[in-house]
Amino acid sequence: MLFLILSIICSVAVGVIFKISRSYNGNAFQVIAFNYVAAIGLCYFIFSPNMDQVSAKAPWNVYLAIGILLPVVFHFLVLSIQHMGIVKTDAAQRLSLFIPILAAWLIFNEDFNLYKIIGLLIGFFALLLIFNKPSANIQSQKWIFTTFVLIGFGIIDILFKQIALYTSLPYTTSLFVVFDISLAVSLFILIYQAIVKKVRLECKNFLFGVLVGVFNFGNILFYLKAHKAFSENPSTVFASMNMGVIVLGTFVGVLFFKEKLSKINFAGVILALIAIVFIVISQL
Repeated sequence: MLFLILSIICSVAVGVIFKISRSYNGNAFQVIAFNYVAAIGLCYFIFSPNMDQVSAKAPWNVYLAIGILLPVVFHFLVLSIQHMGIVKTDAAQRLSLFIPILAAWLIFNEDFNLYKIIGLLIGFFALLLIFNKPSANIQSQKWIFTTFVLIGFGIIDILFKQIALYTSLPYTTSLFVVFDISLAVSLFILIYQAIVKKVRLECKNFLFGVLVGVFNFGNILFYLKAHKAFSENPSTVFASMNMGVIVLGTFVGVLFFKEKLSKINFAGVILALIAIVFIVISQL
């Protein structure tokens, strides 16, 4: 259970660091790039990936897709946290699990039971309530950032599941390759900013990036360890992780960052938890 709790804390901590970095006028692209530097270093020393095993037969198309999507979606995550808050962003990120579920049904022709259908319907309604804002604020249309987070992480989840099916390489080695590609994409963006927009690298972005990388990697590491510890009951890990992040994210957002949520928004968060419960029941 300790691994699961640590994974939840690390996941929410990433959003908290991005939230704090805004107060110091941090550059999101630089923070994201340095995040991958830290994640690659930790991945190398802890998982010891053997790059000699990576061949031309590896799913490079999937690696490239995830490697490009991760920093892009990460940037939308930053924008969503800044404009919509940690509570709504974490809830949307966790409800992105419905994207691969729909893909499994529509693309891979997996069977759907009543519990899964109910869970999806509740989840959709939960999103409507979570995104609900007073009419005075609607003109900003900042909810689009959170929508990209939901769709983006859903697609990334589908692609990571495809990597898991490629058993010729350890999953952690594939993860190392993906991080390398994401770093390359992030560095390309930084070079563009430096040459075209004359943006300089700043030490504060390095510090924020390293912190994000440590907690981002910690989330992955402890989540994998939790699955290993609960290998006979993976649904427990799945439910606890998603529900735990939504609950802790709501607690941190409301109490520490004074994020304002309406009663409708709170109802959406509760419905999100109920939707996850139905999805877990459908997999038992």
